[in-house]
Amino acid sequence: MELDRNQHSVYLLNYHLVMVVKYRRKVINDEISEYLKHRFVVVGQSYGINLQEWSHDIDHVHVLFRATPHTEMAKFLNAYKSSSSRMVKKLFPEIKRQLWKSAFWTQSYCLISTGGAPLEVVKKYIESQERK
Repeated sequence: MELDRNQHSVYLLNYHLVMVVKYRRKVINDEISEYLKHRFVVVGQSYGINLQEWSHDIDHVHVLFRATPHTEMAKFLNAYKSSSSRMVKKLFPEIKRQLWKSAFWTQSYCLISTGGAPLEVVKKYIESQERK
């Protein structure tokens, strides 16, 4: 396992993100997915986000990414969702037939931190550090 570093810390912050298309419309094909992935990388650069894995279905995407301790996750997700929503509708006008309002994504999302060890292992390790 390779840890990330900055001047004062060592960290490993992995996240699994699921974002769903508004009304679960079935509009994501391979071309649109590639564009959404590209936007994720571009917007993520300003927030210390490093894309690890991207996958899509016709109505949602799954993203595995790494972040820094300073990443403002809510700001990043808002910036990505608004930017990608605006641009994907501009570049793929056929989407407007199914999503006529401004939003491409639902407001909600699922964001899960993913660690290298199961929680029970971490709990036992922390308990074992207690001085007797």
